[in-house]
Amino acid sequence: MKTVTELICDTPLPKMVKVKQKFDSTCIPEDKIAETLLSELSRDEIASKIKPGMTIAITGGSRGINSIALMTKTMVDFVKSKGAKPFITAAMGSHGGATAEGQLQILTDYGITEEAMGCPVKSSMEVVKIGETETGKPVMIDKFAASADGILLINRVKPHTSYRGPYESGLMKMMAIGLGKQAGAEAIHGQHPAIMHELIPMYGKIIMEKANVLGGIAIVENAYDKPYVIKGLTPEEIITEEPKLKDLSYKTIPRLLFDFCNVLIVDQIGKNISGDGMDPNVTGRFCTPYASGGIRAERVVVLDLTEETHGNAQGCGLADVVSRRLYEKMKMEMTYPTAVTNTFLNLMKIPMVMDNDREAIQLALKSCHEGDKAAPKVIRIRNTAHIEEIEVSEAMIPEVMANPNLELASEPYEWKFDESGNLW
Repeated sequence: MKTVTELICDTPLPKMVKVKQKFDSTCIPEDKIAETLLSELSRDEIASKIKPGMTIAITGGSRGINSIALMTKTMVDFVKSKGAKPFITAAMGSHGGATAEGQLQILTDYGITEEAMGCPVKSSMEVVKIGETETGKPVMIDKFAASADGILLINRVKPHTSYRGPYESGLMKMMAIGLGKQAGAEAIHGQHPAIMHELIPMYGKIIMEKANVLGGIAIVENAYDKPYVIKGLTPEEIITEEPKLKDLSYKTIPRLLFDFCNVLIVDQIGKNISGDGMDPNVTGRFCTPYASGGIRAERVVVLDLTEETHGNAQGCGLADVVSRRLYEKMKMEMTYPTAVTNTFLNLMKIPMVMDNDREAIQLALKSCHEGDKAAPKVIRIRNTAHIEEIEVSEAMIPEVMANPNLELASEPYEWKFDESGNLW
């Protein structure tokens, strides 16, 4: 794109500095994770429901939860210790390209395999209708989970990316959307997003009533991607306690400790990072008007996809500019099924595509209107799950120095690009 290159090539790039963001680092030590989870499962309210000979379905989700393989294996071993027969079933709605093979690959990427877990790992897009809502809508769950004698859930509890309510991302949503597979997820997403906060508990409670959900493990992570709370919940406690854990998660999630920037640069997005590829609770770019938060960024640039997302570029539509390498890695067959299911077509739109990182950043800077063009405010992050160490432009140094939770970690430096114009 010679003409475009000539139009933006004179746009200067500000010098950058490294900055450390300080959050509450309280967490469950790695060597205590299995012990903590085992203690929660051993509560009589949960453990007494697992009888010898029962088949127990343990859910496997699509999120990149810290130590998820260890925690899932701990659940498997606990079920075995009770004389029951555990298996893992993929519970991730339409993710993985809405195919059984794609969902199995996601679990494999997380280390959840038959060899590692010591039990069968099953994946199917087939569902079974187990009930109806008051309005006559079908309620469906994964056929393997439906055939089991009991179901144990495990998922992270955190703010959702497109709505606000008592239950956002967590165990209730894993039942309603995750176990619902593509068909169940579509049945919910096909209704108006303004009532999503009502639909999730409506469907989840019906599943708990009609299927033998024994309980679940709810995880709240801190801003450093470490487990802050691991809590075992009975079905009754999912209803009463999950909203409290969701409120807690709002205090522990990572965030950018700035109110505004001209350009936010995100090195990588992916479904393993967030349901929207990049968490709107960080970027401020939401796909619906029913949620808000995060930084206010005049322009957002996304440079690449994670390997774990397998070409699913959901979330690129929330950016203003992307790099050509992201565009070339995008696989429509992995990205579009999620759009068909959740109906948020804007998440999959193709932004302006620039040949390399330098030009993508220059275009974003050139198109800004707010603030001092000679001293733009720029933030660069690795992804929205890891923002303890970030880069900001020189113009933001005064904000860094004025905030006790921010630490300047370098002197100003120039950008480093390779021969192709991409960042090192």
